[in-house]
Amino acid sequence: MSEYEEGSVLTLKKKHPCGSREWKVMRAGWEYRLQCTGCSHIMLMRREQLLKLVRKVESGG
Repeated sequence: MSEYEEGSVLTLKKKHPCGSREWKVMRAGWEYRLQCTGCSHIMLMRREQLLKLVRKVESGG
């Protein structure tokens, strides 16, 4: 079971080069697919790494 659901918006500790800190969860599991809400860049991140970077979670609908 994953910690964050698909559609949730996560606020991370570090900024993306576009200036945004918010990322939308597109796929959850062992590896998360995240989409930047500022520039729509997509990245993959392992669960252990993501858990250390998350500051705030807003559930999506």
